[in-house]
Amino acid sequence: MSGPTLSLAQRLTLAFLGLVAAVLLVNGSISMWFAYREATEAAVRVEQEKADAAAERVAQFIAELEQQIGWTTRADWARVPMEQRRYDFIRLLRQAPAITELLFVDGGGHERLRLSRLEPDVLDSGTDLSADPRFRGARENRVWYGPVTFRRGSEPYMPVAMAHAGRNPGVTIADVNLKLIWEVITAIRVGGTGYAFVTDAAGRLVAHPDMSLVLRETDLSRLPQVASAITGAGERVRTARGLNGRSVLSAHATIPRLGWLVFVEQPTVEALAPVYAAAYQTLALLSLGVVLALGAGVFLARRLTGPIRALQAGAERVGQGDLTQRIDVGAADEIGTLALRFNEMAARIQEAQETLEAKVEDRTRELAQSLDELRAAQDRLVQTEKLASLGQLTAGIAHEIKNPLNFVNNFADLSRELIEELSSTMEKAGPALDPALRADVEEVCGTLRNNLDKITTHGKRADSIVRNMLAHSREGKSERRSVELNALVEEALNLAWHGTRAERPGFNITLEKRLDAGLGQVQIFPQELTRVLLNLFGNAFYAVQNKEGVGFQPHLLVTTEQRSGSVVVRVRDNGTGIPEPVRTRIFEPFFTTKPPGQGTGLGLSLSHDIVVRQHGGELAVATEPGAWTEFTITLPRGPVLEGRAA
Repeated sequence: MSGPTLSLAQRLTLAFLGLVAAVLLVNGSISMWFAYREATEAAVRVEQEKADAAAERVAQFIAELEQQIGWTTRADWARVPMEQRRYDFIRLLRQAPAITELLFVDGGGHERLRLSRLEPDVLDSGTDLSADPRFRGARENRVWYGPVTFRRGSEPYMPVAMAHAGRNPGVTIADVNLKLIWEVITAIRVGGTGYAFVTDAAGRLVAHPDMSLVLRETDLSRLPQVASAITGAGERVRTARGLNGRSVLSAHATIPRLGWLVFVEQPTVEALAPVYAAAYQTLALLSLGVVLALGAGVFLARRLTGPIRALQAGAERVGQGDLTQRIDVGAADEIGTLALRFNEMAARIQEAQETLEAKVEDRTRELAQSLDELRAAQDRLVQTEKLASLGQLTAGIAHEIKNPLNFVNNFADLSRELIEELSSTMEKAGPALDPALRADVEEVCGTLRNNLDKITTHGKRADSIVRNMLAHSREGKSERRSVELNALVEEALNLAWHGTRAERPGFNITLEKRLDAGLGQVQIFPQELTRVLLNLFGNAFYAVQNKEGVGFQPHLLVTTEQRSGSVVVRVRDNGTGIPEPVRTRIFEPFFTTKPPGQGTGLGLSLSHDIVVRQHGGELAVATEPGAWTEFTITLPRGPVLEGRAA
């Protein structure tokens, strides 16, 4: 059994309550999302700025030290007396408080001068430092930075060695107090509990607010944010875990030349405090909205259900068949309008019933008409299939037609010769032949000549159709061999041109040839390809001849070019073009747009078979009606793997 059904008033109350709660929840979620983004972006921006500033300050500190130490590495310093060098070291110690000790090592690796803030000066001790990493690193890299060490248990130091200019240079070694870096790091604060620290390129802690971690030489390379910064594969700002295991928002920057990394981190809880505040505010508003929505929903539900009950009762009576029943809810709002529309609907139902049968009859008649049209379409499809079968049958019996046709053509020629012989005999007979008989014979001979001319003309046309049909249904008899394609194209063009001039005296056209000189020889069936070219040239001449226009100049462009593994022949004319409905059917057998007696509809179909089936190539056409037409023949350079298709 189904559970208890809620009344309309209860459903309206719950719907209103859910709507208000959903609006408040969506609004609160959007506010929390924007607050989260703003808080995160603000924290990221502040942390990144502080990291960049700290890295820049440390880099500037190192750069100033290099510049100051560089005073003692000039080429002319090698010619300065030792006393003057000692004076330069004293001046450098005064000007660079971060340097606590200076050494000068000559090109042979021997200590020549040592000055310290904490110990007495040493001159020409001769100590061999040639194997010292500081001396070797400076000689190899010009400037060498050593590892961080701690003296007196608190202050970090780093050796910096710089090679002098010139051949076999000496080296100046400075012991630098990195207390300034520690002071920069400890001064960085992000929010209430954010902090910063510095690691070397391997992840070893160099500076941290908690000096005890630095003194223990803590290795932080295991932290995800440090490992990612060392490899350079991660983002500059990311959420990670701090040393104490809490979630932090971490940003880092790289200190140039040293390869050290400055990290600025802030606990995620502190960075996202505005988000939590927005969440508490959203929950409070949601609770208040739910209470208000509950009261408003109950009030509105009671106001709505009274007219709806009246509408329900009237609808039940109409549903029982009482179409004369009218509903009056006594309200002018949307429910009253609904009752009015319901009354209008009841009045129209009766009218609809009366016209239903007529509409059913109309639909039945339309359905029968649609069925008739469908049967007609099926009949056309069957007819199309029959025509295709008829085409195959016609191609199959072409062999049977050819011999009788040749017999008719031959006897027509023989009959013409007999008529001419009869005419010659009458001429020799002269006056001895009865004039009336002569006239009758000449009239009969004239009639026979006309009939024989017609028989010969149509016989030759039928013979041409049969030959094309045979060519359409069987392989050519030529052999594939290597020929100069350019020469074959030129020969076919000359044949087509002179043949057209012979048939149409006065025909004029501009012939343009762009033949690729590097085309060379191609493996083709030359006789069949010549037939293709003659057909394309003949169609082009026909197209330009049938185009009219002031100043029109017929033009034919023939192009050959070589490609990787294939050759291309293009035949382009500026004739009448090909309409789209015709272009889609030009390769169909027996399809032609020429007047009766001027085309069989087999030329392009046969050309398509020769190019595609025999040569394994492609015959394509591009056209713009009224402007131009271009046929493109693409042939492989070598023979088709399967040979000629059956």
